[in-house]
Formats: sequence, C-alpha cells, structure tokens
Amino acid sequence: MRTLLLEVFGWLGYLERPTVVLQLLLVAVLVLAARAVRRRRLIPKLPSQGITPIALSLLVACVLTLAAVGLPYALTAQLGVIWLGWYGLNLLHIVLLLWLPEARVHQLESRLLRPIYLLAAALTLISGVDSLRDLAVAPLGELFGVAISAGKLFQALLVIYLVLVGCGPPAAALAWLVQRAVGMSEGSRKAMELMLRYAVVGLGLVAVAVHLGLNTTALIAVAGGLSVGLGFGIKEVFSNFVSGLWLLFEGSVRPGEVLMLDGDPCEVRKLGLRATLLWRDRDNAELLVPNQTFFTEAATTYTASDRMRRSQVNVGAAYHHNPAEVIALLEATARQVTRVLPDPAPKALLLSYGDFAINYALRFWIANPMDNVGICSEVNQAIWHAFKDNNIEIPFPQQVEYSMVWPPEQHRPNTEHH
Repeated sequence: MRTLLLEVFGWLGYLERPTVVLQLLLVAVLVLAARAVRRRRLIPKLPSQGITPIALSLLVACVLTLAAVGLPYALTAQLGVIWLGWYGLNLLHIVLLLWLPEARVHQLESRLLRPIYLLAAALTLISGVDSLRDLAVAPLGELFGVAISAGKLFQALLVIYLVLVGCGPPAAALAWLVQRAVGMSEGSRKAMELMLRYAVVGLGLVAVAVHLGLNTTALIAVAGGLSVGLGFGIKEVFSNFVSGLWLLFEGSVRPGEVLMLDGDPCEVRKLGLRATLLWRDRDNAELLVPNQTFFTEAATTYTASDRMRRSQVNVGAAYHHNPAEVIALLEATARQVTRVLPDPAPKALLLSYGDFAINYALRFWIANPMDNVGICSEVNQAIWHAFKDNNIEIPFPQQVEYSMVWPPEQHRPNTEHH
C-alpha cells in the first residue's frame, strides 16, 4: 500500500507544471462554454447533440494555437478526445433505441457503457503520467497468506462489477429461449432468470477467489468467519437470502403473481436477495417485504394456478319486490359489464332477511385480480342504474320517534309530520 501511495503522490509534481495547468484551464473553459450554449440555447436551431461539432472546432483551434506558440498540447488533445467521446455516446443511445426498450437502454448506459468508458478514460490519463505495469505490481498486503497486488485487486473488482451488472441481459435471454422452447409461464420465466443470475454471480465470485490465489483453506476460513458473523448481526440477512432462494425453487412466490397484503392486492415485481418488491395498484406504491415474511405469515395468492378471481358485491332491495326478479336482474346487469367474464356466468344469491331490506350478493369472475376494485365500482354503478330503470327500491334504515311520557305503557308513536 505504501508503494502505491508514493506513486500516486508522485503525480502531484506533474500537475504542478505551468503548461499542464494551462491545458487543464483551457479544457475547463471549453466544457463550461459548451454547457452554457446547450442550456441557454444561444443557437436556437442547433439540436441538443449538435454542440459536438462546435466543441470539436473550438478544441482543434486550441490545439493549433498551443502548437503555434510552441507549448505542449498533448494533454489538451487527450482530454478533448475523451470529452467528445462522452458526447459521442449519445449517438450510440439512438442506435440502441432501435433494438431495445428505452428503460433497458438507460440501464445499459448508466450501469455498463458509461462506467466502462470513464474507467478506460482514467486508465488512459494515468498511463500518460505513470506506468500501468508498475502500478499493477505494487503490493497492497496479504489476504489469508496470499500476496495481493494493485493489479490483482483491480481485476477482481472489475470482474465482480461486470458480473453483477452484466449478468442480467444474458440470463434474461436464456430464460426467454427456454420459455419459447418449453412453454413455461411468465412467472416461471422470471423465476428462472433470477436463478440464472444468482448462479452467474456465484460462479463469478468463485472465479475471483481463484484469480486472487485463495486456496481451499482460505475459503474455509472465510466460511467460518461468515458463520460467526451470522450470530452477531447478519442472521436476518442470511435468512432472507435463503428464503428467497427457497421461494424460487418452490415456486410459491414468483414475479408476476398477485398476493393479498393487508387487504390490498399487490403484484410481485421482483424477488431480490433480501426482500421482495411488491406493487400496490391503489396508490402506485412499491413495497419491500423481507423474504422470510412469506415463511412466518400466511399469504393469499390469486395467481397460483391462473389469474381468474371471483369477486362479489352486496346490495339490498325492499321487501315488496319479488326476490326471483331481483336475482335475475342482478345477473343480467353483471353480464352487461365489459370486464366481467361471461364464463363462469355471474350468480346472484339471496343471503338473508335484514331489518329493513332483503340482502343479496352478486358474485362474478374477473380476469385480473389487480382490477378488482375498479370492476366492483363498475358493477355497483350498473346495479344502481338497473334498479332505477326497473323501479326497484334500495331501502335505508329508518327510525320511529316516541314521546317520553309516564308510565312507559302509555308510549305512543308520533304520527305528526315535521
């Protein structure tokens, strides 16, 4: 570590040179000028990506000026090319949109393309002031008796990052191919994609350990350290991780399923390492539920075998209406609602005789449990209009008032209208 720090501090002497400071100032002025033109639109007809030709012209002018007066210009040209290449990624963005969805393109750029470009740019600048080979062999210390150099550590971190970020698209493509070949459901495809990602991440970590030169004894020591750590603070994390893997293999909770949580239908969006991401439709909220919750608490699912769900609305009708006519009208009304499934057919039932009304229940089937609240609202509105058109009364509670007299046997109901 000391050798590496000495190498890094040696770069400060290079940055203190007047010619280097001048070149850095010129590039900074160019960047600020380009940002001002793009934000304030000083050239109205110029598109947002059109600033690159102007920046390129200014950059060439600065390089030629430095060369004409006999000053060094290599750093200016190098920084300028890196800067223009960053804007050039916008052109790649347009090309990627022809093949991939916008959300996937944004994820690919923010997690893979732009970080790799910045890393390559940093290595290019470092190679201009120092030797990458000398930095790579700089010792950092020992890990379980194995010497770790800066180059080995950098390669290990790079592989881990690429595995964590880049395993998503290949796993999704392989799961999609298996779905096409076998004909599995969408939830099974998402579960298989997640398991493939876990497998790739596990193999990547093993490859990193082998690259660092860790032997079996060292790996056993790491496992022993983790087992001790489980008892001191990461027991819940490990439990949630194992629970997530078990849920995937069991198939009881998979992405795309609809679960009832606190009386609200929620769709499983993502089954992560620690928690499950659920989406609640009524307020567009995303809920993070620890994976072990599904092992310690009961959960109701409406999509274990299919997404059909039976729903129900309750309504009351006055006693002077024929129950058979009310039942027939309720069933006919439900069949007219667009999002109510015709098969199985809606079914109306007489539930009980209430204090002021006969209580009926209208049961029907819907295709998507996440639409239950909206469909029940449509059915209730249709019932209101149907009862109004057929002169069927929906009664409400009424009270009878008595005058307070003594003795109580002389109470009489008030017949006077107020």
